[in-house]
Amino acid sequence: MFKHLFIPFLAVFGFSNTAEAQLGFSHEIGVIAGPVAFQSDYGQRYDLKTNLENSGIGIGIVHYMNFAYTADCNCYSPDTYFNDHFKLRSELSYNKTNLEHEGEWVAPERTTLDADQLRAMKGSTELTNLGMQLEYFPFSIRDFTARNGSLGPFVSLGAQFSYYNAEAHSSLGPLGSSITTFPKYLTPSDGRPYGFSTESNSVWSVVSSVGVRYKLSPLRDLMLDMRFQYFFSNWVDGLNPNPDIYKENRANDWLVWFNVGYIYYLQ
Repeated sequence: MFKHLFIPFLAVFGFSNTAEAQLGFSHEIGVIAGPVAFQSDYGQRYDLKTNLENSGIGIGIVHYMNFAYTADCNCYSPDTYFNDHFKLRSELSYNKTNLEHEGEWVAPERTTLDADQLRAMKGSTELTNLGMQLEYFPFSIRDFTARNGSLGPFVSLGAQFSYYNAEAHSSLGPLGSSITTFPKYLTPSDGRPYGFSTESNSVWSVVSSVGVRYKLSPLRDLMLDMRFQYFFSNWVDGLNPNPDIYKENRANDWLVWFNVGYIYYLQ
């Protein structure tokens, strides 16, 4: 599936190169990496330990259309507000998170079968994402580019298409029986026979970021980026207890990704 998403990314990159020839955009490429905190149906809601433990790592490659400069002459483009304050970002990224139940219901002093079932239940989810974001820089992109050591804060909004691979299992044995599985996960949910699923599927998400760039040199930037990604599905983590019965798990899955990036300006 990574190959299937990589081909459209190359198509987007190829389109942007064509746009360069026709419209004169300049380009930037980069790499990003950092920790991911996945907010899922595993663990206790609003529990800090759950949020810290259910974390993983993400990596990606990014491409920017920079409207402030014209590629064919290596000069400034027409001085409009859009050109000097917006960039279009394309991205192909991957992240994986291992998941388990944390919080008061699996505390060591709890010795019931329910607690044992929750402690034994583990999962993971892998995500391959392809999408675009429009980044807004409140300060001038030209001014930022002109001075080494300058800072360029930004916010962004966009959408991504993701392919996920979710897995759920238990050290007590195969999930799906009253011996191995916590009761609320045995109830049918959203067309599945249980409230858990080991499956691969695709999903759309909305993505929003806040970050800052630091100008290392005329052609190099360091980037810090905090991202919020909300999925239009509650199965991305492999768990979705019937939301009509278990209201505490009705929200869709989402994640927060803090990444560090290295950006290079193409001449």
